[in-house]
Amino acid sequence: QLQLVESGGGAVQAGGSLRLSCTASGRTFSKYSMGWFRQSPGKEREFLAAATRTGGSTYYSDSAKGRFTVSRDNAENTVYLQMNSLKPEDTAVYYCAASRLLLSRLRDDYDYWGQGTQVTVSS
Repeated sequence: QLQLVESGGGAVQAGGSLRLSCTASGRTFSKYSMGWFRQSPGKEREFLAAATRTGGSTYYSDSAKGRFTVSRDNAENTVYLQMNSLKPEDTAVYYCAASRLLLSRLRDDYDYWGQGTQVTVSS
């Protein structure tokens, strides 16, 4: 029903910024809340941010709050993650995901996942 493709990852210096995009195929994009997660080698997948179906409400983890911003454009079937003040510990594979719930930080509440995009932050 929904296919998600992330883009915008890459290598940056500490203190730099990146804007990740996640584009969905399908007619029902606006019926899902959207979330961003990340996973680094040897660590559990970590929730970062989520936006409601209209983008009117957002929710952030402590790791993301103050540095990352999630937004969405339903006309373009796209959700974004703006990342500022990046640190080496932000190095990970970043995933977008779609949920039928209003908002959630739990992996099991998300029904569809992208393949991920690599973000590498050097000191």
